[in-house]
Amino acid sequence: MKAAAVLLGPAGVGLVGLYQSLMQTAGQVAGLGVTNSGTRQIAAAGADGGAAAVGRVRRALFWGTLLQAGVGALLFWLASRWIAASFVDNPARAAEVGWLALGVGLTVAAGAQMALLRGLRRIGDIAWIQAFSGVLGAGLGVAALMIWGEDGLLAMVLVAPVITFLLGHVFVARLAPPEGSPQAVRELAREWGSMARLGLAFMISGLVTVAGHLAARVIVQRELGPEALGQFQAAWAIGMTYLGFVLGAMATDFFPRLAAVINDREAAVRLVNEQTEVALLLCGPVLIAMLGLAPWVIRLLYTAEFGPAVEILRWQLLGDILKVMSWPLGFVLVAGGMGKTFVLTETIGIGVFVAGVALGLSRVGVTATGMAFLALYLAYLPLVRWFGGQRIGFRWTSAVKAQAGLVMIAALAVEIAARWSEAAGAILGTLLAVGMGFWALVQMSEKTGAAGKLSHNTALGERIRRWMIQ
Repeated sequence: MKAAAVLLGPAGVGLVGLYQSLMQTAGQVAGLGVTNSGTRQIAAAGADGGAAAVGRVRRALFWGTLLQAGVGALLFWLASRWIAASFVDNPARAAEVGWLALGVGLTVAAGAQMALLRGLRRIGDIAWIQAFSGVLGAGLGVAALMIWGEDGLLAMVLVAPVITFLLGHVFVARLAPPEGSPQAVRELAREWGSMARLGLAFMISGLVTVAGHLAARVIVQRELGPEALGQFQAAWAIGMTYLGFVLGAMATDFFPRLAAVINDREAAVRLVNEQTEVALLLCGPVLIAMLGLAPWVIRLLYTAEFGPAVEILRWQLLGDILKVMSWPLGFVLVAGGMGKTFVLTETIGIGVFVAGVALGLSRVGVTATGMAFLALYLAYLPLVRWFGGQRIGFRWTSAVKAQAGLVMIAALAVEIAARWSEAAGAILGTLLAVGMGFWALVQMSEKTGAAGKLSHNTALGERIRRWMIQ
């Protein structure tokens, strides 16, 4: 994205984000939620039916997603001219949009690979795929821009799904072949139908989310132009990347564990509180540092042309605190089989976001996108907290409340300081981030029972607590 910012400017960055959003929306529809339901089916088959049952689900997942990927890519390609005119607002880009069909198909296929690896708890394989795809995708994307300039934008967008699929294929091919005898087409269709029905709620909720993000981008481009869309995309990419780095990694293990204990209310409440506290510990220091250093972060990751993105990013960072707190509760609805409720909460949240963007652009400009993001989670957090309480009797522990209060107070202090003086905000944000980072290290060392040098953090943290009490 830094290369795109330097070589293409805000308009090019905005187009990258729009193309990615189009692929994600189409991939969400074509995937039918099988990425999530497949994980659950494979994990359940392994627990209840043994290797033969897992083999049956694996075959249904493979053939079903192969068909989904092909049909999804074909339909997207056939509709490319209409998509270019309706969403990109430029019919001349129909050929470029048509190539995104390749990304749609590979996105669906890669989702099935991730479902299989997650269901089998191959966490290490998933980590390697994500690490290598990030490095190779970035390197090849930058190379495409440097070689072809603006003409390399499409290649930059497509390289991520291509690399992710190829790496996923390498790791899936290393697995032992599915056990059990091959099933008839009718039996495979029945198994796939079960996954598709289970995944329908995932698909609808995911579609609501990505379609809402796409709608926001289209509204910004039509109301304020491609330059403003680039400012929005710049702030959005930063916020989504650093949170996705932490929450995505945690979700890989959290969802299967929560699904296994969802009917044990005490265990489920304990697990959700643990995940919330750890997420706040890991995200808090980065969030506070970002708030204080937002102007420098934008210039470092993009260029000086992206100055308006600073204000958007600050509003989004405030919303991210609430997002971290609501994230584990959303999984309660999914693991608890509350598909309709999950869709309802996602729809209300994204509806608030899109409405905030549509109503705010004419009043405060592109900054409205950041304000709308904060409004989204102000509406969403109470909803999932209420429904989570209904499903498992959820209550936040005092430790979670204290950690959340600490992050909120620090964020407000840095925000006020930054409004008064950018330098003051940077200094305060850095100091608080360092302090919170050390506290997170102490807490994580204690929770994980770390040995060696990390064990000294636990002892130091205990001495600090005793000193504060005295």
